[in-house]
Amino acid sequence: MRSFYFNQCVRKLFGSAQASQTLTGTNLHRSVTRLQHSKVMAEEKPWALFSEVGEQGYLEEVTDIMKQHFHIVCHKDFSQNPQLYSDKIQAMFVWDCQPAAEPSLLTSLPSLKVVANGGVGIDHLDVPYISSLGVKVTNTPGVVSDATADMAMALLLASARRVVEGHQASVDPKTTHLPLGMMGVEVTGATLGIIGMGDIGHKIAQRSKGFDMKILYHNRNRRSIEEERAVGASYRQNMDDLLKESDFVTLAVNLTPETTGLIGHRELSLMKPTATLVNISRGLVVDQDALVKALQSGTIGAAALDVTHPEPLPRDHPLLTLPNVLITPHVGTNTYATTRRMVQRMVESALAAVKGQPMLYEVTPK
Repeated sequence: MRSFYFNQCVRKLFGSAQASQTLTGTNLHRSVTRLQHSKVMAEEKPWALFSEVGEQGYLEEVTDIMKQHFHIVCHKDFSQNPQLYSDKIQAMFVWDCQPAAEPSLLTSLPSLKVVANGGVGIDHLDVPYISSLGVKVTNTPGVVSDATADMAMALLLASARRVVEGHQASVDPKTTHLPLGMMGVEVTGATLGIIGMGDIGHKIAQRSKGFDMKILYHNRNRRSIEEERAVGASYRQNMDDLLKESDFVTLAVNLTPETTGLIGHRELSLMKPTATLVNISRGLVVDQDALVKALQSGTIGAAALDVTHPEPLPRDHPLLTLPNVLITPHVGTNTYATTRRMVQRMVESALAAVKGQPMLYEVTPK
């Protein structure tokens, strides 16, 4: 009897050990399989070229979006060892015009399939040339509209109410009394003229409506009656009429050959002497020499600029010394949320191009 129970125990112990060994072997096999799968997936990720991480490039917090789907190499590392990367790179992420999509770089990337640009403006990209190489171009419209429209209103309000001057006076150690004579310009009820009524222009109008502003707009194509009514905007087919009537003129156009130098001596002379010019588009849309003269002579009252040409301006440029000018360093899209959405959109478009799939935001030659 004891022998029977002993044998049963031995069988159970042996069976348990065998089962445990089998289970351990199965888990090991699964782990190896997962590692092999991960390795294959990692090897399958395409390569992409980008500028850099840091103040002159991408926020470190957003590079994880690229790394999820691409092996990424910064331009500096690529330049030091192009032979290692040239044949691998299938996508190029352009941020703040970097890396510059120059022919010498593009032709050194035989596997390149897409140039994904962060932002709407593509004036720094030679789209016909890039397309002639069989490379697609994408941008990120829509994503930047809210942040840029916010910036337009921030500039308008800060300039009108002399916010920067007030701050400087408040923190100046030499200040002994509050500058009660520092008068600003009334925004509520003023007339706003928007030149360029695309998505950004329309969102500027939405925000302006909250200030009970009278909204005029000039655009290449008139918006629908429903869209005009939604923001209370009135169309001006002749841009001159808009310039004459507006207390604030906001530029929200793309830079094209037609819009380069759009605002010059003649256009500025049509504006009210109390009017403010707000530019959140591109510096070259405005003749800066003409703007300096208009501000110095009192032809217009003030200017609030998020863009200039070049960027930054030379430190001795007269715009930097005028008391009726407010300048910010092209930060219209610079919010954490918008930056992440832009990079996400760039990655999505680049992946589609690499896989030969349709892209929602492809830019084609005109």
